[in-house]
Amino acid sequence: MAVGVGLKNRPLMREFLAELLGTFILMIFGIGSVAQAVLSKNTVGSHMSIHWSWGIGVALGVSASAGVTGGHINPAVSVAMATLGRLPWRKVPIYALGQFLGSFLAAVVVFLVYMDALHHYDGGHRQVTGVNATAGIWSTYPQPYVSTWTCLGDQIFGTAILLICVMALTDSRHSGPSSALTPFCVGGVVVVIGMTFGLNCGYAINPARDLSPRIFTAIAGWGREPFSFRNYNWFWVPIVGPHIGAVIGAHLYQILVGLHWPDEYIVDDVTSATTSEKIVAGELNHAIELSQPDKLHINSKETISTESSMSCNVDARL
Repeated sequence: MAVGVGLKNRPLMREFLAELLGTFILMIFGIGSVAQAVLSKNTVGSHMSIHWSWGIGVALGVSASAGVTGGHINPAVSVAMATLGRLPWRKVPIYALGQFLGSFLAAVVVFLVYMDALHHYDGGHRQVTGVNATAGIWSTYPQPYVSTWTCLGDQIFGTAILLICVMALTDSRHSGPSSALTPFCVGGVVVVIGMTFGLNCGYAINPARDLSPRIFTAIAGWGREPFSFRNYNWFWVPIVGPHIGAVIGAHLYQILVGLHWPDEYIVDDVTSATTSEKIVAGELNHAIELSQPDKLHINSKETISTESSMSCNVDARL
């Protein structure tokens, strides 16, 4: 109880832990699905099970953290929200640290769970490429015939599409899904991206999803090759590409849709502030600057709270 009371007065710690947990949930299901498919030689898993596991993992990870942080579970999303003024820049490193650490812990857990199966599969010879390659369970690697620059474009495009869809789903001015369904719609976007643009290099679209497990594999027996692959001209792509794509996607949505709503938009009841709005805002105590803040009015000034979010005054936010 004392710890719980203390964290109520430490919002940055709460946000750090929420992003850590949400990203851990995402990664434990995502990496786990790949491990099961690869180590069973696709007898207990397939591309379809992998796509759906990543998507549902996103949905559950967002659900676990949305009430506290908005459920970013992706450093690229946090950076994009900061560029829109919806997350203070000072919080971006805190969110990112939680995301990268949650991903790393998930990589460790999957390794421990499948340690015997992994040894049975590769005989203890950890490989990045080849018939018995297993590094791809944890991080993404491109097809041999796809250039690094094509993969960079792939990651920029895939993450931009992700952010455009997330912005649309969480824009309260649309007739969007309910707060309970929004995370699953976001997860559905990830499933579709995997089904349509996963061939080239595995649709990382999340720097934490790729870098933390890559660091783990370098430590856990795969040596330097997870980073030296393609003469060190690959590992940076799933880090840089998603950050660029997320910013492009978020601002493109604003340019094409977000800036063109009618001048006056009124929210009559603060209780209508849902997880959808928390996801896009990603910040419970920050007054959000929208495209026309002087035209935005929320009549009720009551304070809301949920089991997973601290009390906050929402008279200046959606």
